This record gives sequence, C-alpha cells and structure tokens, in this order.
Amino acid sequence: MSEHELSLKEIKKEWHGSLRGYLIGFFVSILLTGISFFLVIEKVVTGPALVYIIVSLALLQAIVQLLFFLHVGQEAKPRWETIVFFFMVMVLLIIVLGSLWIMHDLNDRVMSNMGAS
Repeated sequence: MSEHELSLKEIKKEWHGSLRGYLIGFFVSILLTGISFFLVIEKVVTGPALVYIIVSLALLQAIVQLLFFLHVGQEAKPRWETIVFFFMVMVLLIIVLGSLWIMHDLNDRVMSNMGAS
C-alpha cells in the first residue's frame, strides 16, 4: 500500500464542490434563464439579434454549469476527465457540423434545378 491512500470520504470531498459553489452556479443559471425569458417576452430585441443573444446566453449558461456542477477542469493532474470531455465535444461538433454540411450540399445539388422548369 502507498503511504497515504485516500478514503472514500476524502475522494468524495475532493471531487464535489461546496454548497456555496452550487448556490452560485444555481443562481447564475437562474439569472441567465430569466434574462433570456425577459428578452423574448418583452420583445426588447427581435429578429436575428435575439437569436444571437439567446445562443450566447445559452453557451454562457453551459459554461457556468460545466464549471460549477460538473467541475470540468478542476481535477488534479493528469486531467483525464477534462481531456475526455473536450474530445467528446470535438466528436459531437464533427458529427453535427458534418451533417449540416452534407445536408446543405445535397440541398444545393438536388434542388438547384427546381427553379429552371
């Protein structure tokens, strides 16, 4: 056995955040959701600008949740969980963006002659 092995309680404490961290993450998430809701209901911004603002707020909320609830990037070295997470994001981006690219290309190839008849 090694000189100092961590008990299950110490491992849980190491990998879990504090109540303060969870509350901060919760209230920031509620605030970002409330801002999005307010912008749509009150029609402060409309059109493409509204879409960009809501997408930006959603990405910001995703980052908050990754940091405060999933603790991405907070583990000790080597950071295997962070590496695996970003690899997963890269694979998902390849699949989604590749699918959109293929669908757009097929739409151009198949539907390009429709207006000529």
